[in-house]
Amino acid sequence: MKVYCRSPYPEKALDVLKSMFDEVVYDPWTATGERFYEDEMLEHLLIEKPDVLITELDRVTAKVLAGYKGLKVIGDCRAAPANIEVDECTKAGIPLLCTPGRNNQAVAEMEVAGIIMLYRNILPAMDFLKQGKWVPGTTPYFMFMGHELQGRKVGFVGFGAVGQAAAKIMDGFDCDICFYGHQSGDVGHYKKVELEELFSTCDIVSLHLPVTDETRGMINEKLLRSMKKDAILVNYARSAVIDTPALIRMLDEKAIAGAVIDVFDNEPPTLEDIAVLNKPNVILTPHVAGATYEVTNHQAEIINERLRQWLKGENLERIVFNKAVLTK
Repeated sequence: MKVYCRSPYPEKALDVLKSMFDEVVYDPWTATGERFYEDEMLEHLLIEKPDVLITELDRVTAKVLAGYKGLKVIGDCRAAPANIEVDECTKAGIPLLCTPGRNNQAVAEMEVAGIIMLYRNILPAMDFLKQGKWVPGTTPYFMFMGHELQGRKVGFVGFGAVGQAAAKIMDGFDCDICFYGHQSGDVGHYKKVELEELFSTCDIVSLHLPVTDETRGMINEKLLRSMKKDAILVNYARSAVIDTPALIRMLDEKAIAGAVIDVFDNEPPTLEDIAVLNKPNVILTPHVAGATYEVTNHQAEIINERLRQWLKGENLERIVFNKAVLTK
């Protein structure tokens, strides 16, 4: 069987992949920095004629699958295949293998870093120093005095792998951690609470929700206005789960202490989007919470293992994303 690998792979993982298949064509998108859209994807599939496609960003659409019918399986190095038309794969009888958990640690560490940056006024302190404002008579020690993370009450809205990885880090700061999620009860020493209690009692509210019909817009103005005035909101999930105009009003009114945001209604955001969020009490990053070199290692290892299981017909109900294909 032949593999066409469009995802970046470390050498060790690539060697494992080559040991599993007859031929591997390695053509990572990182070589050019650009994904393939459907026409390019189809063109390259027709040239390479693989049985297996491993991708990360490339668009796999109905047009691609109609134009090339040789794929037996697709490995997508993402937690969920946002770049692939899942229903079309199911219709074509092609199972999708994804990489949930690939960036758990990356996002968790970035979240804690963002909170500390906000609490300790790191960005304005850096600007103060770099712009030469530290001159005799100024008192940066008092100007940029901040808060400690230790002992804060932190509430996770959605408590999957990323939330639990962040909670584990925050345990080291002796934080009081609770969550609202799908779990039937407490998770270890983390207490499950109602959503309203979480918003009204926590110093830090951290969002970790997928976008579904149920969660879209779930974090509404009523919930936001129930937050404590000295609380902060952290969103490393998806912008669609929150009422962004309501959050902006809260920040403008200083009804909450601040926000840490990595996701936006429009990506890339417009200059106007940035302008309304560009406030001293807001940390903004361009959807990079999961961007570490180590994530490449994690996702390659996960896809390799799932391909190994697919080849042997093991654990298909667990590893196949589009489970409906298993009944075809």
